[in-house]
Amino acid sequence: MSARIVLLPGDGVGPEVVAEAERCLAATGLPLECVTAPIGGAALEAGLPALPDATRRLCLSADAVLLGAVGGPAWPAGAAEAGLLQLRQALAVYANLRPIRAGAADLLIVRELTGGLYFGQPRWRTDDEAVDTLRDTRREIERLLHVGFNAARGRRRLVTSVDKANVLETSRLWRATADAVAAGYPDVVCQHALVDSFAMALMQRPEAFDVVVTENMFGDILSDEAAVLAGSIGLLPSASLGDGPGLFEPVHGSAPDIAGRGLANPCGAILSAAMLLRHALRAPEAAAAMEDAVAQTLAAGTATRDLAPAGGTAASTQEVGREVAARIRTIREEGNRR
Repeated sequence: MSARIVLLPGDGVGPEVVAEAERCLAATGLPLECVTAPIGGAALEAGLPALPDATRRLCLSADAVLLGAVGGPAWPAGAAEAGLLQLRQALAVYANLRPIRAGAADLLIVRELTGGLYFGQPRWRTDDEAVDTLRDTRREIERLLHVGFNAARGRRRLVTSVDKANVLETSRLWRATADAVAAGYPDVVCQHALVDSFAMALMQRPEAFDVVVTENMFGDILSDEAAVLAGSIGLLPSASLGDGPGLFEPVHGSAPDIAGRGLANPCGAILSAAMLLRHALRAPEAAAAMEDAVAQTLAAGTATRDLAPAGGTAASTQEVGREVAARIRTIREEGNRR
C-alpha cells in the first residue's frame, strides 16, 4: 500500500523547496501518493482562510505532512502564519525535533510546540500596552521530556534541560518536572542550563551537548541560533510529532526576497523529507539514503549561494535538487547490488 503525503508548499520559497523534496521522495522508489493543498498566504490569495477546512481534513487523514514555509509582507502580520499555528493544533503535534550536525557537533533540539508564550491567554494590545501570557502545564512538560529522554537513549544518553528558573515561575515548574521525569531514566544523564548562558555555550562548545529539551520560545530562538553551526539555516530540517500525522518542515522562513529566483537552499526541505521517512513512514534505509545523498552533493561542491565558496559558482535550487535525487538513485542501485 502507498503512503499518503500531503504537500503544503505555502509561500515565498516554499513551493521551490517542496518541489525538490518531492523529487527526492520520488527517487527513493517507495510507493508514495503526494497530494498538494494550500495554506498560509497562498490560501489567503485564493480567498480562503489561512488553513482551509479542506486542507485541515486532508492533513488529518494523511500519513504525514510536508510543509514549505508560510508568511510574507504581502499579508497582515501573523495572518498567513496563523494557518501554520492552527495546523499544529489540529494535528496535535507537541514535540518539535531539530537536529544539527556540523563537524564535531551532533545535537538534537527538542522544542515544546503547543504551549508557552505563543499560545498563552490572555493576549491583547492597545496603543500603549500589550500583554502575552506565558503558561505551561506539568502534562505538557512531561510529555515533551519523555520524547527527549527516549531520543537520548538512542544517542549519547545526555539530556540538557534549558530554562530560566532563576527568574520565571514557569521555568521553576519546568525544572522540577525535569528532575521528576529524569528519575525514570537512570541510564540517561540530565543536566540543567539557564537559557542565556546556554546560548553562549552552544556557540563555544556545541560538541558538549547531545539532546537539548526546552520550551516553545527558547527552542525557537536556540534552534535558529544553531544554524550558525551548520553554516546556513537553509540546511536545517525539523519534525513536529504528536499522536497523529507528523508535520515536517525546513526551519527557514519564506524568504520572499529571493522567492522564484532559484536561489533558495532546498536541503532543509529535503532533509525534512528524510525525517518524514524515518519518523512517519518507518523507512530508515530510505531516510539514510536521502541524508547521505545531501551530504555527498554538498561535499562535491554543488551548493546554493548561501553555502557556495566566495568567488565560486553557486548552483540553483533545482540543480541541487536534481543532483541529490540522482545520488539517491545511485545509492539505491548500489544497495540492490549488495
